[in-house]
This record gives sequence, structure tokens and C-alpha cells, in this order.
Amino acid sequence: MVIIGGHEDKFGHPEILQRITDLAREYLPNAPLAVVTTASRQGTLSFETYHHAFSQFGLEVVPVCIETRGEASLPHARQALKKVAGVFFTGGDQLRITSVLGGTLFHQALLDAWKGGIVVAGTSAGASMMSRTMIMAGSAEETPARNTVNMSPGMGLWSDAVIDQHFSQRGRIGRLLAAVAQNPEALGVGIDENTAVVVRPASHQLTVSGDGTVLIIDGRLCGLNNVSEARPEEPLTLSHMILHVLSRGYGLDLVTREPFANPS
Repeated sequence: MVIIGGHEDKFGHPEILQRITDLAREYLPNAPLAVVTTASRQGTLSFETYHHAFSQFGLEVVPVCIETRGEASLPHARQALKKVAGVFFTGGDQLRITSVLGGTLFHQALLDAWKGGIVVAGTSAGASMMSRTMIMAGSAEETPARNTVNMSPGMGLWSDAVIDQHFSQRGRIGRLLAAVAQNPEALGVGIDENTAVVVRPASHQLTVSGDGTVLIIDGRLCGLNNVSEARPEEPLTLSHMILHVLSRGYGLDLVTREPFANPS
């Protein structure tokens, strides 16, 4: 998975898009990248943007424009991910992704392809939907409380994480803390703009690319946690929440949850 915090550089120094291209060619050298525009209400424009962006690397892209659950449940929706090297989810509204695609033939094809080794990438809304439990909405720059964040089921590619995007730019640490307080077994991952995490499940590693930082919240050792007793608007009390701030050249072991310097 390549999970992008949004507003990735597309034409100046497109490090993250180059990374997606390299991974796609590593998996299936001559195959195209499928671009899914379901999250956007301007799907054609969104596709054209990424068609132009990836063309600078000589990577062919094909559109997957699914707008309804009926379309996502047709047999050709399953075929959309055949013979592609990767799939890229554009930004927009993550609830459109899950409500249109969740539980459909396309969703099952995506999970099957992911297990088979395909590259799955997404930016902004396309990042949030990667996890099993997804941040749907929430108040930024507010004290962490139960009502700071609204969550719903995601697409389930990364089962033990909860992801937030545009992280530092929109001051979203409070809502990510609230999300982890309610799901302390999940790894909280807050990704800045023009920044991405590359997750390789086979090696159990996460590495960082791009110009910003990734905030990791590990709540497994959380001691005090009043989220079940507090009123919806009451500030949370949390203790022993482990935080890591990682930038380009660093990563995280997803088993031990210990950071490391990435030798590459």
C-alpha cells in the first residue's frame, strides 16, 4: 500500500507518484494502473489529472469510474482489476468510496488482488478508506473527546490501523487520539500532505516518503482511558500513549512497533 496524506506533488518533484510507478512495475512491468475516481464528484477531471501526472513516467493508466453500487456489483467491475499492476484511489469523500464499493463484487476483487500482490495506493479520502475502521469526519483543533471524531467501517485492506490525512496542515491530532482511544489495538497513522507511508505486509514494515512527517500513535499500552465513561463532549483522559514522528528515511516495524532508520 502507498497511503498519501493528500496534495501530493504531481509535476514539480513527484517523488510519491514515482514511488507508485516503481512499485507497480516491480509487480507487473508492462501493465497499467487503474485509477478509481469514486470518491470524487468530478471523476472525469480527477482521472485526467492523474492520467497526465503518471504519463510523465510512461505509465499507462485506465479509468475505473464506478458511481453506484449497482455498477460495483456487475461482473465487469470484478474484471476491472484484472491484468493491472496497481489501483489508485483519488481524493474526495471517503464515505462515497465505502458506501458505493463496500461489500460489492468490486470490493471483493480489490481484496483478492491485494492479497495477490497488487499495489494499492490512495490519496486523501483514498488514504482514509484503507483501514478496517475509518475516520469519516471529525472536529480539527479541538480537545480530544468522544464526539471529536466520527468513524465507520473502511475497506479493510489494513486491518489494524486507523488513518488520518492532511494531518499537520489541519491540526488533526485531537481526532486521531480520540480514534485510537476508542480502538486502542489499532495503530493511529496521521499523514501530512505531500507525504506517504509505504506498507509492505510481507516484511511487516512501514516506511515514509515525501516532504512532511507521519505521526504514529500506539495505544496498546494505554493505561488511563475514560472514553467509555466520559460524556460525548467531555475531554478524554489518556495515559501511556506512545507517539512517534517519522520523516523520509525512517520507518516502523509493524510487529514490534519500533521505529528504524530505512537504509535505502
